[in-house]
Amino acid sequence: MLTFRRALVAAAFFLTVFYLISSSSSNPPSVAAPAVPKPDADVEAAKHASTTAVTDKSPSGANSAQQNPQGQRPIQDMSRMTLYEKLAYQFPYDVESKFPAYIWQTWKWTPAHSEFTFRDQEATWTQQHPGFIHEVITDKVAVHLIRLLYASVPEVVEAYNALPLPVLKADFFRYLILLARGGIYSDIDTYAIRSAVEWIPDSVPKDAIGLIIGIEADPDRPDWKEWYSRRIQFCQWTIQSKPGHPVLREVVSRITNATLAMKRSGTLRGVIDKNVIEFTGPALWTDVIFEYFNDKRYFDMTHSAGSIDWKNFTGMEASKRVGDVVVLPITSFSPGVGQMGAKDYDDPMAFVKHDFEGTWKPESERHIGENK
Repeated sequence: MLTFRRALVAAAFFLTVFYLISSSSSNPPSVAAPAVPKPDADVEAAKHASTTAVTDKSPSGANSAQQNPQGQRPIQDMSRMTLYEKLAYQFPYDVESKFPAYIWQTWKWTPAHSEFTFRDQEATWTQQHPGFIHEVITDKVAVHLIRLLYASVPEVVEAYNALPLPVLKADFFRYLILLARGGIYSDIDTYAIRSAVEWIPDSVPKDAIGLIIGIEADPDRPDWKEWYSRRIQFCQWTIQSKPGHPVLREVVSRITNATLAMKRSGTLRGVIDKNVIEFTGPALWTDVIFEYFNDKRYFDMTHSAGSIDWKNFTGMEASKRVGDVVVLPITSFSPGVGQMGAKDYDDPMAFVKHDFEGTWKPESERHIGENK
């Protein structure tokens, strides 16, 4: 029979056992931590660049949660999608979102490196854009960054790695980073004369614009074809966009498909410098923009007087809006060139100065993903 004294003894016994068990489980014996390999600095830098959209909370609107308020989307089978459809699914376009507060530039070294020679130019972008995230992406980091951003679209990664010339990769990278993250891309040898806040006229609502481009060339001369690839040529050394813009989506699709087709046929290594303008450079960029301006999927052409072409932009001195695109005059991104109607650096429409220092360097001096 269980007496009061026996009940106390039993309770004490169980309490003692419980204490010993809980003590042993809460204080496990110490074990030497296994050695952890040092992370690849380039990979870590790429991860940082790929995730800044999540951590940035600047007032200029770089927070990705604010840019894409759609919430979670149902997972779709991408195996039957075209490349264009995959890119649209992975990087949706929301014209009403804010322009992300990013500045993307590329070079062989970061500004912290002793051999970085563009400190004056690079500093102007930070000075004119306080609160923006400003990244100078090195060649090695660019490779890892593309792998991270486009892991779900492996054909893009394959195409980027297959491009035989560093200048081709440099062109491709600017389209890829803007499609995935948005913001401003500008060549490392450019000076920011005025803030991007001034690039869109006050009369144009920013939530109706998704792409800002400038005119690079407007050659009003009979022999213009000997000097330029297009009668009106849009600049791609400085671009501002929101993520997922259809123009960028189309450019990335074309470069990827063309690269992989040439890789399969064994003709990719035959691409030489003079082919760059048509393959990845301003000729391709200009063609896709004009096609976009005349695309019935995005524009109501029923009341149009005709196709939009170079005649709509030649000789312009003020910005023009075409749908969700603002086109800036030649003075904006090419001031001081002394031709084609470009005005000087002190003109109110002068926004970016380009020194062209990287363009004419020999092959050994070029950058972005050089073949090892």
